Amino acid sequence: MLNDNDEVLNLIFKISDKLEYEVDKSGIVTLLIKQDHKIQRVFRKLGFKIPEYKRITMDEYGSCVFLQIDGSRTIREIGKSLEDTYGDKVEPLYERLLLYVSHLEQQFHYIENISGV
Repeated sequence: MLNDNDEVLNLIFKISDKLEYEVDKSGIVTLLIKQDHKIQRVFRKLGFKIPEYKRITMDEYGSCVFLQIDGSRTIREIGKSLEDTYGDKVEPLYERLLLYVSHLEQQFHYIENISGV
């Protein structure tokens, strides 16, 4: 586990207002990424079968984390919930959780840091 770095573990994120997603009965999240680039629209008009949305289905752990990103829970609280639910399967917990959340925020812009840090 990381040293108790309060600043990092107290970060709070929310899901981007622009992101569309679905949750199935078992709690698995599927992200719906709109494919609305100018070239895609042109090819659709030409009759190519390009779906309007790209669907990305998360695994059980990713879905669990994603659904807890609600604008009020801290990284510490999400980690504790993961630990309570999955036990040792999620170790090293905070290293993996922070990497995943960072990926969702910085690379894909699916979530936003609202904790002001």
